[in-house]
Amino acid sequence: MDFPIFKTKREGIKKHFDLTDPIQRKEYFQLKAGEDIEKIKRYLEKNSFIVYLLGKKNSGKGTYSKMFAEIVGSDKTAHISVGDVVRRVHEEILESSEKKAELINWLRENYRGYISIDESITALLNRDTKTLLPTEFILSLIEREISKMPKKSLFIDGFPRDLDQVSYSLFFRHLIDYRQDPDIFVLIDVPEAVINERIKWRRICPLCHTSRNLKLLPTSKVGYDKEKGEFYLICDNPECKGARMIQKEGDEAGIELIRDRLNKDQELINKAFSLHGVPKILLRNSVPVDKAEEFIDDYEITPEYSYELDGEKVKIIEKPWKFYDDNGTLSYSLMPPPVVLSLLSQMVEVLNL
Repeated sequence: MDFPIFKTKREGIKKHFDLTDPIQRKEYFQLKAGEDIEKIKRYLEKNSFIVYLLGKKNSGKGTYSKMFAEIVGSDKTAHISVGDVVRRVHEEILESSEKKAELINWLRENYRGYISIDESITALLNRDTKTLLPTEFILSLIEREISKMPKKSLFIDGFPRDLDQVSYSLFFRHLIDYRQDPDIFVLIDVPEAVINERIKWRRICPLCHTSRNLKLLPTSKVGYDKEKGEFYLICDNPECKGARMIQKEGDEAGIELIRDRLNKDQELINKAFSLHGVPKILLRNSVPVDKAEEFIDDYEITPEYSYELDGEKVKIIEKPWKFYDDNGTLSYSLMPPPVVLSLLSQMVEVLNL
């Protein structure tokens, strides 16, 4: 499967943007994709679409769809994470008998499946990371989530999750009684080295649960633990009062603990790629180092951070992050905005705008 390199470099644009700054990011998108953005906005005034995001775990599905909404308007699009939906329903069931009764009443009117509602709820409460819930039950939960929001274009993250669910996704818009909106597969290619580093160096605030990355996305303040001889991130949220961010148990192993999940995700991507009749958008996270100057601007490259002690202060060192992709090619990883530029451009093409 070939994911082409999308050229984000534009003639005549010499400005260097800080893509982590929302104001500069807005100007960046306007200069590099202003016409595409306006076309999509006009389309969304009267129309909508359904997107199925397919990519390996930690490939950026939520980040890309939320940034798309940031650009075209969050009142026009919605990101639905099936995993988040399942977790919220789980909490509702445990939270109160009233919420559980409301859920059961909704399911009685809308659920159609091979196992009973009680059995489905038991499966939900006893689920683990390796066991998938019945597809018909998941469809009902997604439909319930959609019913809570105004008519919007949908970015669905986490469905299909297994090979036999791909065929369900082809008829999803009919199952939820959606109007004849186009449905699109967005396939995301991220090298395993990138996913590995995103997991291995991830740090979480124990209070507000904000996630950052010691190597790829640090906070504004970094500390040094003399006893352990290691650097650590300090949460930027003022309400956390300088809380030290921590590593989740198992993250130090990187992708090894989710190897089976990654293999299944790749199978899903391959199957979706081979389908006929459904438009596909191919998003690529990386660019070979020897082609970078031709296709991208240097500020679009994901930086890598390291640290040194300068007396009692921590000195932060930034440089472009290089790694070897799945084919052994020395590459740069892209920050989210240039990947979303590709999403915008291809969206205009598949919607014939």
